[in-house]
Amino acid sequence: MIEKKEKILKFMRDKAYKPLLLKELINILEVPEKDEDLLKQVLDELISEGKIIKTKKRRFALPEKMNLVLGKLRVSDRGFGFLIPHDETLKDIFIQGDNMNGAMDKDIVMVKIVREGGGDKKSEGEVTKVMERANSYIVGTFEKSKNFAFVVPDNRRITGDIFVAKNNYHGAKDGQKVVVEITAWPEARRNAEGKIIEIIGDKGESGTDIKAIMRAYHLKEEFPQKVLEEAESISDKVLFKKNSKRKDLRNILMVTIDGEDAKDLDDAVSIEKKTDGYRLGVHIADVAHYVKENSYLDEEAQKRGTSVYLVDRVIPMLPQKLSNGICSLNPNVDRFAMSVFMDLDGEGKVLNYEFTESLINVNQRMTYENVYKILEEDDRKLKNKYEYLLESFYQMKELALILRKRRFQRGSIDFDFPEAKVFLSPEGKPLKLEKTKITIANQIIEEFMLLCNETVAEHFYWANSPFIYRIHEEPDSEKIENFAEFVFNLGYVLKGFTKIHPKALQQLLEKVKGKKEEKIISTVMLRSMKKARYTSVSHMHFGLCAKYYTHFTSPIRRYPDLFIHRIMKESLTGKISSKREEVLERVLPEITQSCSEREREAEEAERQTVDLKKVEYMKQFEGEVFPGIISGVTNFGIFIELENTVEGLLRLHSIVDDYYVYHDKRHVLVGERTGKTYKIGDSIDVLIARVDLKEKQIEFVLDHNS
Repeated sequence: MIEKKEKILKFMRDKAYKPLLLKELINILEVPEKDEDLLKQVLDELISEGKIIKTKKRRFALPEKMNLVLGKLRVSDRGFGFLIPHDETLKDIFIQGDNMNGAMDKDIVMVKIVREGGGDKKSEGEVTKVMERANSYIVGTFEKSKNFAFVVPDNRRITGDIFVAKNNYHGAKDGQKVVVEITAWPEARRNAEGKIIEIIGDKGESGTDIKAIMRAYHLKEEFPQKVLEEAESISDKVLFKKNSKRKDLRNILMVTIDGEDAKDLDDAVSIEKKTDGYRLGVHIADVAHYVKENSYLDEEAQKRGTSVYLVDRVIPMLPQKLSNGICSLNPNVDRFAMSVFMDLDGEGKVLNYEFTESLINVNQRMTYENVYKILEEDDRKLKNKYEYLLESFYQMKELALILRKRRFQRGSIDFDFPEAKVFLSPEGKPLKLEKTKITIANQIIEEFMLLCNETVAEHFYWANSPFIYRIHEEPDSEKIENFAEFVFNLGYVLKGFTKIHPKALQQLLEKVKGKKEEKIISTVMLRSMKKARYTSVSHMHFGLCAKYYTHFTSPIRRYPDLFIHRIMKESLTGKISSKREEVLERVLPEITQSCSEREREAEEAERQTVDLKKVEYMKQFEGEVFPGIISGVTNFGIFIELENTVEGLLRLHSIVDDYYVYHDKRHVLVGERTGKTYKIGDSIDVLIARVDLKEKQIEFVLDHNS
């Protein structure tokens, strides 16, 4: 079928091709009568995939030849949207709100270009057809009137409310959080219609908002019964055969280093210092030994794509029997692993490496905090307790600093964004916010995992094997030019931005480190770059300035890593036949796309739950004054970040001492009469005027007593 599709597409891409009727296609392609139905099926599939279209005159054509573009629609909460074309060589297309024609956020749509772009202006388009609906059900608030009701979506990108007829309330009450299933899609001037299929909980009830976010992102804590039964059938003990090809590494001293509350321990590390360098061992849980391809466990893991770490819970990719049990590299128990040994010289260059299936027994489960105290605070009590590991820790620190220096010298970009951890009561009430600190202990694991991922990726690239890569493409030149202009107005010069190298961006970050502009320059730089993603085609990782990169080190919580382990195991045993290669080449594009999408949704869900609890935490401080830093300036107000990382908005109309004009090139507000300025990085004292739990927003006003 794939070959037939490609043959038809190739035929239509010919310059001489003009849109043809079905009968004309049958004649020109000389299709036998017995194969006419097959041709119709192929054409129908190509239409459903958006690769060809059928015109009103029933002729078949390529979308691009009819000034049409296929892609994903992303809608702003202000009503307009952008088409993200499937063809990555094309730029985003702007869509006015009245040109959506019933399409909703994340729908796959066909767009007709109505105005060509030029210079800084994007092309404009109109949705002509919705190819695939993304929102079969929506989470929101039930608002009831006398004879009908609406569900107001929590997702502000879904701009229209969903109409619910009285016979479809199904017990929902005014103000409750609900899930509504779409029964009629919106049209140009008509709202979507739906029926209530789940009542999540009452507004303000403990846990309701978190559950609403989980439903919106299709996150399920419960596993299907067949998946749980398959997990239960796996032994709790490692069954090791002495004549196995698996290497017994239980005599090697190794540790795990993780966060204090981590339960799914993916990776352990070992180190040996030699006269001419180091032998580093990275030992990763052998999840693929237990989760077989096309099993119930595998199918569920692929659907989930990743474990999700919400503010109050973990939604694992695999059942706890595996994620916290037999797969987790818990101390003092035998575990199966995939081990990567790397021999490095004194400057951190990999001279040789070895992959092997292994049997390990981790000596100690260490936390980042305790390793930091040993290495940086000289904690005597901890040093005495872990005396037998001290030499390893000192060697790990030594090597990690060498690797870090080497990585930055080549141009790897390091964003230093402080994050906040929200501490909750057992009932889910936020008790405190605390900035997380990245220490040498975190850096040890970061550097070792990065090096391991690069080594594995480079090996499989040169082996010319089907594989999953983690890539980060170069930023769009237009965005980098805008960023260069932005930093120039702040007094900085971005070198070589016409053909940007990651090193230029890293050097800029080093220049602004510790200065008041650091946060905003880092933020705008990050927004100017593309998002990293998974793909079956190798490409450099721009942010890391790495030619080859993958994700191999977290198979308990990331599906791409698990699949890579399978490829590696097959490669080690020499089992990748040409037929298997064909299968991999067919399935990997779909897997990588799905995993990239699930990763983005998981990150959004995680961020939303943290933001929710941050706002909830700040409610108690309404009316109080806090010092902050201006993190953003717009024509409608000033965004301010407090010391605890909470951000809120100071609206322009609340500043009454002057009339302020926004200068977009300089990102500054200037008072017409006084000349007073508000710019990014300035310190400012603000009073918390209002905390809106429903909208998850904090509004500030100026503290006039400061």
